[in-house]
Amino acid sequence: MGVVLYGGAFDPPHLGHVAVADAARERFGAERLVILVNEKPGHRATHASAGDRLALARAAFPNDDVRLDPHPRTVALLRVEPFDDPVFVVGADQFRGFLDWTEPDEVLERARLAVATRPGFPQEDLDDVLAQLVRPERVLFFEIAPNPAASTDVRALAAAGEPLDGLVPAAVVRLISERGLYRP
Repeated sequence: MGVVLYGGAFDPPHLGHVAVADAARERFGAERLVILVNEKPGHRATHASAGDRLALARAAFPNDDVRLDPHPRTVALLRVEPFDDPVFVVGADQFRGFLDWTEPDEVLERARLAVATRPGFPQEDLDDVLAQLVRPERVLFFEIAPNPAASTDVRALAAAGEPLDGLVPAAVVRLISERGLYRP
């Protein structure tokens, strides 16, 4: 298998993100895992700067190739980057909205999509999306254990000065504290 790509805002990266990356690495026997920190996500606002989110992602994924992705859309990245046989990892929630992505069929022409599912996620939601794709065979599913961490909750706890232990890697906790991130 070629390269596994895992992109997102990572605002901040949490243990759920790390679990998805670890499961994808294992499931797809990745030669390389590239973590793509979206500089200016086209689908959401960010709370920390791109530079801070990049530093946080490097702390969360110390053994991977972590880089800033200047492309607001996945298809734009895949058009210009010469990745070898890429597999692009998303969560089941993101896949549910895949048809709203810019050029979803072209994304599947340029990369296979690996969808991380968790027990209890409604299969019919995934099947509805698959049924509307030109290349559904390019979508691969793999299961992950449930993880309660969510970036929204981490930011709220950080803003309140609450501990983040058990939600984000220790190196990320240190950086959030040192840089005063997510404080009001």
